[in-house]
Amino acid sequence: MFTPRYLLPFDSQRAYHRYTDMLVIGGGLAGLRAANAAGINQNVLVVTKDVLRESNSNYAQGGIAGVLDPDDCFESHVSDTLAAGGNLCDHDVVDMVIREGPRRIEELVRWGTQFDSSDGEFLLGREGGHSRERIVHARGDATGAEIMRAVIEKTRKAKNIEIWENSFTVDLLTYEGRCHGAIIVDHHGQPVMVWAKETVLCTGGAGQVYRESTNPSVATGDGTSLAYRAGVELRDMEFVQFHPTVLYIAGSSRSLITEAVRGEGAHLVDAAGHRFMPEYDDRAELAPRDVVSQAIIRQMDKTKHSNVYLDLSHLDADMVRGRFPGIAEACGKFGLDITSDRIPVRPGAHYIIGGVAVDRQGRTSMPGLWAAGEVTSSGLHGANRLASNSLLEGLVYGAHAGEAASRSAAEKPHLLTALPISQPVHKSGEAFDVADVRVSLKSLMGRLASVERNAEGLREASDSIRSFAAYVMQHQFTDVEGWELQNLLLTASCIVEAALVRTESRGVHFRSDFPKPDDENWRRHLKIRVDVEGGHPRVGEKLEPTERTEATFSVKD
Repeated sequence: MFTPRYLLPFDSQRAYHRYTDMLVIGGGLAGLRAANAAGINQNVLVVTKDVLRESNSNYAQGGIAGVLDPDDCFESHVSDTLAAGGNLCDHDVVDMVIREGPRRIEELVRWGTQFDSSDGEFLLGREGGHSRERIVHARGDATGAEIMRAVIEKTRKAKNIEIWENSFTVDLLTYEGRCHGAIIVDHHGQPVMVWAKETVLCTGGAGQVYRESTNPSVATGDGTSLAYRAGVELRDMEFVQFHPTVLYIAGSSRSLITEAVRGEGAHLVDAAGHRFMPEYDDRAELAPRDVVSQAIIRQMDKTKHSNVYLDLSHLDADMVRGRFPGIAEACGKFGLDITSDRIPVRPGAHYIIGGVAVDRQGRTSMPGLWAAGEVTSSGLHGANRLASNSLLEGLVYGAHAGEAASRSAAEKPHLLTALPISQPVHKSGEAFDVADVRVSLKSLMGRLASVERNAEGLREASDSIRSFAAYVMQHQFTDVEGWELQNLLLTASCIVEAALVRTESRGVHFRSDFPKPDDENWRRHLKIRVDVEGGHPRVGEKLEPTERTEATFSVKD
């Protein structure tokens, strides 16, 4: 589809400018960890589209996986991660992140995070895919909120870090193949060209591509889209993880019911009260998320029911209320007592495993640009993320990317100058209902590119997205809602096209027309990239795989 290089018309000779040593785009855990890695004499600007607390990190319920029990070991955590990852993880990356995990968790404690503990020892939980208890959590089921509280407080105290909230990053500024910062519309609605020695992309996920999602409204795929428009390499966009248990009540927000509920012994039952998971996997409710999500979809189809249920009635009521106070409160608003009533749930989009391709230091394919967190494809998760490894990745890669960007910025000349970059105004077409297009996109992605996929449905989705893009991508918007829609369309297109190309089932990517993994042909990554020339993207020809580890393709015009 047509993809403009820049969404906003501008001219660097007639713009407002800002200069900084390091620009961090995104205020979640990965972004703030990257910002705090900068040297104390370096100026850091953190830009977030909402307030700092409004991120996927803040809503993480379960916790952080780490080897903290003396009876646990790194090899076990590595093995569990590899097993969940569908034979596509980068073993060296997995080993690096997991071995660094305990140090990063202890760092959070030093920064003021108060994890649940007893007699000075962490209280550890267990989640699907883990062979033992190794999930550290806070306030029962509010781990992300507690971590972000402590990290935000530390960040606000740093004299070298400035924070712009309610500021939207529209595009990366690139010149002669290098990233030089970004175009940001600040909280006054003023476009500003922010020039940076180094830029770190930490914009989070894209769950809002789907109607059923655990993600907050800010997760609109902005980072993957602005990186793609700039010619940065994306990877494995077909791998979208669906959380098996999302609260499904008419009129409610699609709240996450943490995997820790099943870790504590909750059962999944269908409309008839039948516990079905043992029929699909020997691990039953503690199977990895892809297995549980696919089982739920099939059981819903068998029973012709819109959802299944979580049953905690056989567990100790006091333990349930103490361990999951947030979930008890959320369900209580709809008259449900989680100690006795069944909780209606179904899968919802939860985590984008694919994203901007990075190396072990968070380096992207474009000089001057680094990335960390959910916006990336690091190799840690393979084809399916193991529960509670996401906050761990954000911490480790946030630190690595921030440290590497800081070192690189220190080597650059002190003075920054504005470069001759511009995007002309062009005539937009007829006005249209942005909200209606967004709802239509989310609905078709849920129907045709969700937990189960096939070629017919994916082609229909591709055609519909291209039809939307024909008029949406040509439009030059002046508001966040319009830019978000363009980002959602581009991210959705990348997901669908990648899912069409991968003719097998692996991890979270299940093709009903190709239901088995195909290691001989598809134990490889899919990379997506456009060549940008003269300010406009040039889509290359589809390439045949040249080696076992990767394949390259382009999104269709």
